[in-house]
Amino acid sequence: MSWAAHINTHTPTKSNSKKVSETPRTRRRIHHLAKSRATNLTRVSTTAPHRRHRYYERFHMSSFAEDIAAGDITAGEDAVVRQAAIDALGNMNGTIVAIEPTSGRVLAMVNQKLALASGAQPCSTIKLSVALAALSEGLVSKETEVSLGSRYHMNLTEALAHSNNAYFETLGRKLGFEKVAYYAHEYGLGELAGYDIPGEQIGEYPDAAIPEKLGGVGKMCSYGEGVSMTPLQLGAMVSAIANGGTLYYLQHPTTPQEVASFQPRVKRQLDIAPIIPELSDGMLGAVHYGTARSLRVNFNEEEILGKTGTCSHEGTRYGWFASYANTSVGRVVVVIFLQGGRPTFGPKAAEIAGRMYRNMYDHNFFVAGHGTPSDTATVNTVSTIP
Repeated sequence: MSWAAHINTHTPTKSNSKKVSETPRTRRRIHHLAKSRATNLTRVSTTAPHRRHRYYERFHMSSFAEDIAAGDITAGEDAVVRQAAIDALGNMNGTIVAIEPTSGRVLAMVNQKLALASGAQPCSTIKLSVALAALSEGLVSKETEVSLGSRYHMNLTEALAHSNNAYFETLGRKLGFEKVAYYAHEYGLGELAGYDIPGEQIGEYPDAAIPEKLGGVGKMCSYGEGVSMTPLQLGAMVSAIANGGTLYYLQHPTTPQEVASFQPRVKRQLDIAPIIPELSDGMLGAVHYGTARSLRVNFNEEEILGKTGTCSHEGTRYGWFASYANTSVGRVVVVIFLQGGRPTFGPKAAEIAGRMYRNMYDHNFFVAGHGTPSDTATVNTVSTIP
């Protein structure tokens, strides 16, 4: 018996065409091949999703929480700012800190327990410190095109706006750990940001670069790997950017009497005034067309500059957004930190900031006479160390 098809030459009564038929052994062979092919197709279709599932990140903390502001001390806070922050944050698991950058006064701190805790990985907000370091060292200007591989270049403005990790990893390696760490400490990381704020913890900045197998100084400068930063530390640094270079101790008045007798306290002067314009275009770009553009869904009446951050650590996802409103009657800094699972990320924090700015705007916060000084010349300060 042959493997080939057998041709029957018998002429049927109703047709002149030849009929092609397979032998029983041929039919069994074809059936076996068809069954084998179907099995292979099934295996491919079921294993491909399994391979993708293996990289699915699992989170163990909820992005939502109730009564997060319970226990907050609020008698010395700005009522308009606090209510705007509470309404904007809603039931998200996080904290909001609003600061008057020309004095260091904390206008509102929602969920003070979290705001004063030991902090978290700063994610891409660390790029503000790295950018200032690179500008201070003359390594780049905002227009300098940095090579990021074959025929791929980017400047500082676009790298900040789009939060490009490869760009800041490159800057970090060129600067080296010692310079990166020096400037980070200069801008307030690794030390208390507040002046006599009960319960404030210090965060952590490592004494050496993390191991190369974990990304080394490059990952420290793109994701903040190995660093623990508090919302107050980030708020103090952004306040210095907003006011032209004065790093204030943050103070949180707890009574109306403390508000009435408030005196700003200068920690140190930062030599960053000439380079702030080099940085601010990227922060503005983040809000207008970059990673923080979700802010403009809710608010675009005033100029907002900011930086987002998103990363995860040991089953918890973090979402950061640090910003300041640059208005004709003064400036205000808003720092938002979220923690949780998949709904938590930097652009979500920016969206919340947009709602907060909208609430403040609708309640006439950005009008002359509300109490926000327009420049440091109108504020009496004392330079002190607690």
